[in-house]
Amino acid sequence: MAVRVQQEDFDVGVESRTLQGPAVGAIALFVGTVRSLRGDDSITAMTLEHYPGMTETEISRIEDEARSRWPLLEVRVVHRVGRLLAGEQIVMVAVSSAHRQAAFDAAQYIMDFLKTDAPFWKAEERGDQVDWVEARQSDSDAHAKWQLK
Repeated sequence: MAVRVQQEDFDVGVESRTLQGPAVGAIALFVGTVRSLRGDDSITAMTLEHYPGMTETEISRIEDEARSRWPLLEVRVVHRVGRLLAGEQIVMVAVSSAHRQAAFDAAQYIMDFLKTDAPFWKAEERGDQVDWVEARQSDSDAHAKWQLK
């Protein structure tokens, strides 16, 4: 399956090997992790919640849009949910294509749309304090740039 939402960690090496093949000239891979710092604050953990079924459908839609824009061979999106500690992997977007630019662009496109369109909610823990993460203007700006291309 090209899209997975799961609690357990993933192995980047294993996942990226599933994208290899004789026609592949490039694999672009992005892995997001839980930051331990945000500004001056120390983050100990992050909890990600989602809407099961809807989340996978939306990520698949984003993947389909990327496939319609670039000549992609394979796509893998793995997104974790649940409580994750600082430094742990959250998300992996991996894309293979015959050409590097298509792979680079498609991976960035998918990640930009995941940040704004996929139904995930994040809460950051700082000691005893828990705060829900608000949408960031920088994520909306990254999303908007694709409307121009």
